[in-house]
Amino acid sequence: MQYICPICQTELSLHQKSWHCQNRHQFDCAKEGYVNLLPVQKKNSKDPGDNKEMMLARREFLNQGYYEKLSDKVNQLAVNYAANAQCVLDIGCGEGYYSNRLHSALNDNSALNDNSALNDNSALNDNSALNDNSALNENSTLNASNNAPDPTAEVNVEQPCHLQGLDISKSAIRYASKRYPQMDFCVASAYEMPFSASAFDLAIRIYAPSKVEELQRVLKKGAILITVAPGPMHHFAMKKIIYSEPKPHDESKAQIEGFSCLHQERLQYQLELSKAVDIENFLNMTPYAWKLTAEQKAEISNQGLSCELDFSIEIHIRN
Repeated sequence: MQYICPICQTELSLHQKSWHCQNRHQFDCAKEGYVNLLPVQKKNSKDPGDNKEMMLARREFLNQGYYEKLSDKVNQLAVNYAANAQCVLDIGCGEGYYSNRLHSALNDNSALNDNSALNDNSALNDNSALNDNSALNENSTLNASNNAPDPTAEVNVEQPCHLQGLDISKSAIRYASKRYPQMDFCVASAYEMPFSASAFDLAIRIYAPSKVEELQRVLKKGAILITVAPGPMHHFAMKKIIYSEPKPHDESKAQIEGFSCLHQERLQYQLELSKAVDIENFLNMTPYAWKLTAEQKAEISNQGLSCELDFSIEIHIRN
């Protein structure tokens, strides 16, 4: 991945385990492999983003597969709309759950297509050999040779895609980089992304806020952006517990300047939690943990939780 300096925006070069720019700004790689490109002077707090407790809760919750349907849907749409993407960005990647599953889905699809192409080429070669034998029998060797596909012709095999994860949470990126060494991760702000212009063919943004101008800058023309936001009824059961007059989330407008919306859909299903540990992780990975009393948490844990999941998913293309 080609990074740019978050201080002076010039190109960064990797020397041993440090990234340097021409103005001598230096950023060391952590032992887990990631690089922190969020300068101290650009932090809004000492430890921005999700803290370690929230990250661990989300990691354990997601690992149970409760949001797997969302991940599968995002991966399906990525394969449908950007199967040949070579450079992929996960904005607000957190601990890497969605990043890893998307990376695997794209590369598995690429490998499947490569095998299909190789098999097709092999079949052509087999047919060529049969045609050549027939031509020899008919004393038409010259014509058969001229018409037959070249058995030495190269098959265009796609290279595996490269995925870059970005998050402002150092705790999340540390874990992601350690668990998924096949991808690159950096600590950085989605409002000032440390990437060169037109760097990515595909980006996903699941719940993460970002700056429109930065999306326009880092995505090349024709690139695909997949966004996920809360649908109107998302977690409405929790809202009814917390608020006296709960209101649905606003409908997504499907408008991003510099992009055209190709597709929009809602994914809805019911989340059923009965294990106390899963309920605790669900609450701790969201702001609900701060808004519920200890008594309310205990009651939910004892009774179990049935909660609406409502995801608004959009596909945009860079104009």
